[in-house]
Amino acid sequence: MQPRQITILGVGLLGGSIGLALRSVAPDCKVIGYGHRKSTLDAALACGAIDVAGDDPGKAVRDSELVILCTPVGLLEEYLGKIAAALPPECLVTDVGSTKRSVVAAGRRLLGGGKFIGSHPMAGSEKRGIEYARADLFRNALCILTPTAEDVRKDPQAVARVEDFWMLLHMRTVRLDAGEHDRLLADVSHLPHVLAAALVAMQTEQGMGLCGKGFIDTTRIASGDGGLWRDILVDNADHLRKSIKRLKGQLTQLEGMLKAEDGEQLRAWLDAAALKRQKLVEGKLHEME
Repeated sequence: MQPRQITILGVGLLGGSIGLALRSVAPDCKVIGYGHRKSTLDAALACGAIDVAGDDPGKAVRDSELVILCTPVGLLEEYLGKIAAALPPECLVTDVGSTKRSVVAAGRRLLGGGKFIGSHPMAGSEKRGIEYARADLFRNALCILTPTAEDVRKDPQAVARVEDFWMLLHMRTVRLDAGEHDRLLADVSHLPHVLAAALVAMQTEQGMGLCGKGFIDTTRIASGDGGLWRDILVDNADHLRKSIKRLKGQLTQLEGMLKAEDGEQLRAWLDAAALKRQKLVEGKLHEME
């Protein structure tokens, strides 16, 4: 997909990075940006992430081939409603949200089948804002697409167009059912965030004064924006509760080993986790070669 014009609704870290990434792979593509803060739009224009700043989401999507919603999950449905009537006939809409069931359902309800294809680029940072946008943010990262079975059956070209767009930014892609996405991401993304936050929350002032690099590395993602993460956690609360229950099972197992002073079993548990992580790291490094 070599788009002539796209619209980015929300030009923060992810939206701004999409605009910057397009500069090197599709220099002739016109990028329209919309945001509710003039200072953010001015910064996006200044750094070259967008070509035109729009002051109305409906007007901003006119004549575009692809619209990318880069707003917090809690605002996605609202913005879908704002742009629905203004979308050109062949324009597709996607997003970058960390949960997919609710937004895919809203996209189908407000735009009709085949217009909205959910996306979740697995790239980002605990930082937020256009000042942290990078042209290489998406390179070699994974993007999860969540088309419905009907989307794939009725308009496979629409799904392929959105997939090709992320590949244009040098991303790898995979397709998942929206429900399966939310179930798996509860384990590998949402639970780690709340765990990092819980580790920080439990510390005393004295303990915080003794924290080293390991604690800082482990809890880095706890610095994420609270409002953004609140929306994600609430939207995926059912799966997250199941993830927490599974984590409690691991902690109960650990507590039992400590109570029994079973050093051999404890070491085996730790070694198994270390090996599993090593395989993960090696696999990720191989994918990025």
